[in-house]
Amino acid sequence: MAVAISGAVEGLVDEAVARRLIAQVGATPGPVYGRNGKEFLRQRLGGYNLASQHSPWLVIVDLNHEVGCAPDLRLQWLPAPARFMCFRVAVRETEAWLLADRERIARFLGVAIARVPRDPEALDDPKQTVVNLASRSRRRAIREEMVARPTNPSTLAGVPFIPSAGESLAAHAAHHQTPVNAPCLCHSAAGASIRPLRRGPLRSGSAVLGKNPATPDRFGPRLCPPTPPGFRHARGRAGF
Repeated sequence: MAVAISGAVEGLVDEAVARRLIAQVGATPGPVYGRNGKEFLRQRLGGYNLASQHSPWLVIVDLNHEVGCAPDLRLQWLPAPARFMCFRVAVRETEAWLLADRERIARFLGVAIARVPRDPEALDDPKQTVVNLASRSRRRAIREEMVARPTNPSTLAGVPFIPSAGESLAAHAAHHQTPVNAPCLCHSAAGASIRPLRRGPLRSGSAVLGKNPATPDRFGPRLCPPTPPGFRHARGRAGF
């Protein structure tokens, strides 16, 4: 029987990504909590961590601009993760993980792949980047679903993110895109694998997820942007 993994996230897109990550390792997505913003998730993280003493949990949070790098946010939010807690930080938002798969996101949005940034983690606001790309879509349905009408019709950049945009992007992430398809473009996506969790609480292998966060990660050093030139992305985990 497949292991059931519960989750907690900030919003709809994050939930879709979490469910795909869980299914990708052969586990069964359990209930996903939160979905009401970052502060709501933070206030309840202690309870989720307590529950993960006995069963697997996946929590995904956006780095945004709260601190300088993913390990620092982890230390602030969850300095002592429980044994079966898998805490992942998206740099700077989970939308960056979707942008890392340039071919799929370009096809979904109906834009030329050349328009999709090659370094999504360097973006100040990946969510806004997705909306800006959608505003240039060849498909009218995408523009209508994901782009609010700007006050100045000649202005495409900076149009606001609207709820229907999140719903459309979540549906795409849920059915058409695997968040870690292009780890070479996204450090935190490369570190988003939750494979140890599928072993569940009956196997000791998951204990690595509750290690002392001050120690080096077993897949590489603790990473803080900017990444050194020539770094091999697939070996490090900025999103642990």
